[in-house]
Amino acid sequence: MKNLLEFLLKRVQIYAQYYKAPEYRNWYFRQSKRLLKFRDIHRNSDCFIIGNGPSLKHMDLKPLKDYYTFGLNKIYLLFEKIDLGLSYHVAVNPLVIEQSAKEFELLSCPSFLPYHVAGKFIKACEHIYFIMTGGTHRFDGGDIIKEICEGYTVTYVAMQIAYYMGFSRVFLIGVDHNYNFSGNPNEERLLTGEDTNHFDARYFGNHKWHNPDLPGSELSFQMARFYFERAGRSIYDATVDGKLSIFPKISYEQALATCQTKQHTILH
Repeated sequence: MKNLLEFLLKRVQIYAQYYKAPEYRNWYFRQSKRLLKFRDIHRNSDCFIIGNGPSLKHMDLKPLKDYYTFGLNKIYLLFEKIDLGLSYHVAVNPLVIEQSAKEFELLSCPSFLPYHVAGKFIKACEHIYFIMTGGTHRFDGGDIIKEICEGYTVTYVAMQIAYYMGFSRVFLIGVDHNYNFSGNPNEERLLTGEDTNHFDARYFGNHKWHNPDLPGSELSFQMARFYFERAGRSIYDATVDGKLSIFPKISYEQALATCQTKQHTILH
């Protein structure tokens, strides 16, 4: 009875707090509970977060099928060449979601998309889980059952979800942190011709995109490293020739040898 009363009281408090924010309120009461099943589902396990940099073109990605993996944004463009056996997918950019809605609806793994954007383009699908993003610069990996920060890069959102799932070690690949672009950070631009900033020339080729914000991303990554390490966890950067200098560097071969495979992971 006490637990039930506490539960009801919390929901009343949430409703009162967000009475004037119907979008958040609708997400919290209609969508957030679906995320609870992911809490600590991979406690003490390892995973790869796969960025979208051109370095992926020079890597043998076939072994990743044996590991827990997060794919980001338009990772599905790789599926034509290789079966990654992707574990999870994350996208938050509105242009990416608008351009890829049909592909996201066809994914066979859980996909995490922002409620306030994806709801405009994505049909209700069993494998799609809506998160709420926004707010100030912070790390909310301890609880994604609230608004979490995008941190100027979808990689940061994936890190928070991985933390919530309980992953102990995260290995980054394809996070080149190196772009050719003109204009200001976060500015919407039309990328004419082939896209040289990603693993596939079609990625944003002749499509609109938002310019990267490298300093903003670095601030987010610093926060992720701090909170992971304070909890006794680690993030390693195994990107081939990557320009990011926030995380300890290891080779891709070392990452494959170090990271626990799905087969050798004991879930709690």
